[in-house]
Amino acid sequence: MRNRWTDAEAGGSPLEECAYGSRLIGAEPTLVLHGGGNTSVKATVADVTGADVEVLHVKGSGHDLATIGTNGFAPLRLARLRELLGVPALSDPQMVNELRCALLDAAAPDPSVEALLHAMLPHRAVQHSHADAILSLTNLANGEDVIREVFGDEVVMVPYVMPGFDLAVACARLWPKRSHGGTVGMVLLNHGLFTFGDRTEEAYTRHIDLITRAEEYLAAHTGRTAPRPAPALPDVPRTELAALRRAVSGAAGHPMVVGRHTDEATAAFVARDDLAAVATRGPATPDHVIRTKRTALVGTDVEAYAADYDAYFGRNHTRRGTELNRLDPAPRVVLDPRLGMLTAGRRAKDSDIARDIYLHTMDVIAKAEELGGYQPASEAHIFDLEYWDLEQAKLRRAGAPPAFAGEVALVTGAASGIGRACARALLAAGASVVGWDLHDAVETLSDSPEYLGQRVDVTDAAAVGAALDAAVTRFGGLDIAVPSAGVFASGMPIAALDTDTWRRSMAVNTEAVAVLFREIHPLLALAPRGGRVALIASKNVPAPGPGAVAYSASKAAVTQLARVAALEWAADGIRVNVVHPDAVFDTGLWTPEVIAERAASYGLTPDEYKRRNLLHIEVASADVANAVVRLCSDDFRATTGAQLPVDGGSDRVV
Repeated sequence: MRNRWTDAEAGGSPLEECAYGSRLIGAEPTLVLHGGGNTSVKATVADVTGADVEVLHVKGSGHDLATIGTNGFAPLRLARLRELLGVPALSDPQMVNELRCALLDAAAPDPSVEALLHAMLPHRAVQHSHADAILSLTNLANGEDVIREVFGDEVVMVPYVMPGFDLAVACARLWPKRSHGGTVGMVLLNHGLFTFGDRTEEAYTRHIDLITRAEEYLAAHTGRTAPRPAPALPDVPRTELAALRRAVSGAAGHPMVVGRHTDEATAAFVARDDLAAVATRGPATPDHVIRTKRTALVGTDVEAYAADYDAYFGRNHTRRGTELNRLDPAPRVVLDPRLGMLTAGRRAKDSDIARDIYLHTMDVIAKAEELGGYQPASEAHIFDLEYWDLEQAKLRRAGAPPAFAGEVALVTGAASGIGRACARALLAAGASVVGWDLHDAVETLSDSPEYLGQRVDVTDAAAVGAALDAAVTRFGGLDIAVPSAGVFASGMPIAALDTDTWRRSMAVNTEAVAVLFREIHPLLALAPRGGRVALIASKNVPAPGPGAVAYSASKAAVTQLARVAALEWAADGIRVNVVHPDAVFDTGLWTPEVIAERAASYGLTPDEYKRRNLLHIEVASADVANAVVRLCSDDFRATTGAQLPVDGGSDRVV
């Protein structure tokens, strides 16, 4: 592994150096993933009285090493931490309280749960990672022997102990017995690596050196037999993925996002003859259990997996000595020789984290198997981490998820106007959103992992099918559809009707929606909480105007389509409703020139024209989007086939 330290970028103070070294560690996915690892530096600072105080700056909980700055570290009074190491026993809640009481800054983040271990080590700078190479060497029956072979007596070895007070005390007990002047690191079996030095540069350099030696050992002792080439994984019907997502969501008790992964490494792993054996032994480190569960589901029998999880909970739930609330038994990783890997989470972000972790787990397993057999931490240790007091408290503090968490929405015409407002409102409500439009802007509407923007011509049935396949591969299924894409032909009387204009209006506003309905019905029927459609039509349906025959007729036709869908799809638990906006002026249809022209024809100013409704308010895209979100929520669970005006009130309709 390459040493990337550059003095010119490190900064001047010890804390700046620590933050820089942390980012170097965090930039290497083979060292830490998604908030893993922690670092620290000890320094002397003056408190408000002017007295010098020895301080441990340790990574704050919730901060990611890849992006951490100096404000991501918690400053703790070092003397107090060393006093705590002498306490006979300390529960996790007590430890957290004591760490917060030791802070110099009440506004600082919660310190890492391994702060006491950092305080124990007699070095100014400390770096800790969950390096893949170390996990490959320590998840072995003879892991201690292999570590000695690779590192000799340069590292202190510590058996697996759960992070927190117990781990700090165990290390404090072993350190004086096993360390010496040449000690440069500490290996925690089934957990990771600590290195240290007088400066962060020294701790980082030692870290990279030890990891490199571990990688070189692995290169020399694995890969001797070329892996069997794995065929590319096949395409599968999108309804098969949606059905599996429904089963996973049912086991979880709430909707889940499920992503499919078919990369080359995954294809090779799921083709293993021993897949069922190696994928059900446990995670590469117990820390990962929060994201991946104890084991992957091999195959697609979600019900059997849930039953196995219940048995696992039953075997271990008395270990903690307190009443535990069982977590949901749904798998987070599914491995199947035909499907590849599917990862599940309450949000797409969670699914992505499970994917990233398990891709690295595959490599750890493969190398450990070549070295004699993958043997992770015991079931008891994994359970203790999964049901750790601190993790349980974190879940309680998280509160209720957003209303649409785990659900997937499709919005057409999402690059501008009402479609864009609907996409953003659904994202804000917690949904994972697929946006379609012809304009490039649809791809950059949001940089959230919950958003997938696709350039799609809704009149091209093949393109619609391909885009749906990609959307289901990304998120697992579909719960909500908001057909918003539409065209408004320039005004013309029937006597001057242009045939191409008529056909274009019908193709986009009506026929494309009919094709979309045909394609999405099977997906909506598999939605965990029932499918929902909110069609964007127009006030022109109940109150057409002269000169808009193509638009009015096409919107009337698509409204009738939605009414028929409401009749046909109710048996599948799908609600279909229609929204009729009018005079929504913050859309691309309404330029200042068009508004001025139309206002003049009514003898009004532009401002008066915008408010020419019963309530005398200006209707915005956001008003339509809010109506869509509410229609798709449980507030309207008993409503289907409805037509809701969002127009400020029209005397032509009321």
